[in-house]
Amino acid sequence: MICPLCAAALVAADNGVACAAGHRFDRARQGYLNLLPVQHKNSRDPGDNQAMVEARRRFLEAGHYAPIAKRLAELAAERKPAAWLDIGCGEGYYTAQIAEALPQADGYALDISREAVKRACKRAPQLSWLVASMARIPLADASCQVLASVFSPLDWSEARRLLSAGGGLLRVGPTREHLIELRARLYDEVRAYDDEKHLSLIPADMRLAHSETLSFSLALSSPEARADLLAMTPHGWRASAERRAAVIEQPLEVTVAVRYDWFQLN
Repeated sequence: MICPLCAAALVAADNGVACAAGHRFDRARQGYLNLLPVQHKNSRDPGDNQAMVEARRRFLEAGHYAPIAKRLAELAAERKPAAWLDIGCGEGYYTAQIAEALPQADGYALDISREAVKRACKRAPQLSWLVASMARIPLADASCQVLASVFSPLDWSEARRLLSAGGGLLRVGPTREHLIELRARLYDEVRAYDDEKHLSLIPADMRLAHSETLSFSLALSSPEARADLLAMTPHGWRASAERRAAVIEQPLEVTVAVRYDWFQLN
């Protein structure tokens, strides 16, 4: 790890970490390190709030997206990294399954939401859990062999900086069919989007080495599950209150469709 203020190496110091310049960061009682200085925040409490984090935790722990996590862990295990990082780990559901698949590797996970990381670090205490910005990741250059980004924004230049030779980024994102039935209920017009748009952002010395898709049907029979799905997606605040209420009231079967891309450093 490196200092988010001066980029010097961080070493253990009392109940936290410090750099040679004297910058100190205490470990929270839950076990995570807050490496997000106040001057790097865009708001007082950035990232997902407690309600959003709890909705995602309930939905994921109910197993609705278990096939996505299972395949992600399998793909990560195939890479056999010495060190890996989950960028935008949220409340840690996917991170914990990667950790289980990579028991010998050094694992790191970060999110800008303190509420998310506070809950996530309980899932796999052996990992280094960080509250940090993905635009200023407090890890050294070329320190990771695998990066994971699951339904999360990504700073490609930062990702490239972190990768060592032969390493790569495992990105999981929605295809245009993802939650198509939910979107049809929420909007008068369902806008098609290009699920390959991110390919234009790849750094010049990285290449798409593998891509695959996973699709399955998901029946959401309980109002609680439908409400949690709305709360953990952007559709929960983009759609009207009336449309959201209608979704929660009626049983819903949706298509879950994601793609896994492995971008390797040349």
